[in-house]
Amino acid sequence: MQEKQRSMDSMEFDVLTEIGNIGAGNATTALSQLINARIDMRVPKVEMLSFAELAEVVGGAETLVAGILLSIDRDINGTMLFMLESSAAHLLVRRLIGSGADDDSSFTDMEKSALQEIGNIISGAYLSAISSMTGLEISVSVPSLAFDMAGAILSVPAIEFGKLGDEALLIESQFKDMDIDISGYFILIPTMESYKRIMKSLGLGE
Repeated sequence: MQEKQRSMDSMEFDVLTEIGNIGAGNATTALSQLINARIDMRVPKVEMLSFAELAEVVGGAETLVAGILLSIDRDINGTMLFMLESSAAHLLVRRLIGSGADDDSSFTDMEKSALQEIGNIISGAYLSAISSMTGLEISVSVPSLAFDMAGAILSVPAIEFGKLGDEALLIESQFKDMDIDISGYFILIPTMESYKRIMKSLGLGE
């Protein structure tokens, strides 16, 4: 993991960290408004990881998670994935719609719709940060929702992973709502060309 980070220019990593900070701040504001509650954000953890390392970060390949997957295009092309551990997903859904299962059972259609909206808004907050900082236009596909083990969900972008590059940008955000801590994982896998375009737009790289 450390070798991955050392392979990046320190300024590039600082820029990605700043994008993570702004994106997480936007997401916190959006989430607070969505569930009508005050939410505090801890400083996000930003890393560039290989696909093999991603599943371990979220607790292992067999950890149950909810994943919202989107394709991105226009000036930046690639894949974006927002993941929540099952318990965190259920907590957010209960706060949003005022009901829901008290365990990690499967989601109802209404809960799935609510969770998809949560993922859509949070992902949009991160993309807005990237777009604002770079001046690049980004459009996204309709998000698809999956509830499965982390390894299974991560296998979807992994199919295209080799074509897009060998590293993904992971932003681990922790939101605190009163006594509840919720961890979310924002994973951006841009094409190598798009990554270079992001850096160039920020005055880094050629």
